[in-house]
Amino acid sequence: MTGQRIYRSSNACLLAVQAVDAPRVVTSAAFDERLAVTYRRLGMRPGLLERVVGIRERRWWADDVTYADGAAMAGAKALAESGIDATQIGLMVNTSVSQAHLEPSTAVAVHHSLGLGPHCLNFDVANACLGFVNGIQIATAMIDCGQIDYALVVNGEDARAVQEATIARLSGPQVTATQVMDEFATLTLGSGAAATVLGPADRHPEGHRVVGGATRASTEHHALCVGDIEMIRTDSKLLLEAGLELSAALWEGAAEEFDWAAGMDRYIIHQISQVHTSALCRTLGIDEARVPLTFPLYGNIGPASVPYTLAKEVQDLKAGDRVLLMGIGSGLNASCTEIRW
Repeated sequence: MTGQRIYRSSNACLLAVQAVDAPRVVTSAAFDERLAVTYRRLGMRPGLLERVVGIRERRWWADDVTYADGAAMAGAKALAESGIDATQIGLMVNTSVSQAHLEPSTAVAVHHSLGLGPHCLNFDVANACLGFVNGIQIATAMIDCGQIDYALVVNGEDARAVQEATIARLSGPQVTATQVMDEFATLTLGSGAAATVLGPADRHPEGHRVVGGATRASTEHHALCVGDIEMIRTDSKLLLEAGLELSAALWEGAAEEFDWAAGMDRYIIHQISQVHTSALCRTLGIDEARVPLTFPLYGNIGPASVPYTLAKEVQDLKAGDRVLLMGIGSGLNASCTEIRW
């Protein structure tokens, strides 16, 4: 377990997890149509997003709705499901990659929108697509040590701006095939929101226990995916290879500790593509039939994808099921957190 951090929770549980769909459906075929001239000029075949990546469509928010609005909507839904009043929340963590400005934090807007109390600690946590899992870890630690009673972790993502900018750029007459492939991963993104409420297990026997998990870093790969609100450049091949290597190292060091090799009832994997999902399952020996998918219809919703996928799967989970949340964030960082349903 050298170089790896193992943690166990003593008293934290999930009380609710909710997702919010962005309403506007944008198909991969529509993206292909907008890039048709570029594809013809470069001799590239359209349909790669759907045929190979496995993404048929993704969502965008309505014109008057922001990613922060989405995060607040998801937070309100999670609070309503949990039965915990907004005044009881002692910590609110926003984990959105989407960002409209450098300051103040998005968390303050969500805090205000939800009517959380002045005592409620609130801040943003940014760690690429791993942010929401990190938010759960922070909330778990603060509940376990008695610093807070209840926590709300939220995320809202909006892919529209960067996708519009990318399509406009890739439609230019001087664009090369290399440039198209460097920015292609941007077209896999989607918009949406998710939130979860956590609390003390000793007060909530109906809750879903946070068992624990592991984290591992491989930051020599920090330049493989670099982006801002205008452009994201990704070396997809090397990022996949490095991510699989990092995941294998994490798994080797933690699977025995938590008896993960015995098999989970669900593996809630960060949703990237069919290529990534199948490769990760082969690498770790995971039964792909136990991996629910949201990317075909919603794309890669960044940090929201893990809680979003979990929220869509809740109706099919039963008491006692072992659920493993698994994320990899550009940089690279990887983390797994087990929830006992």
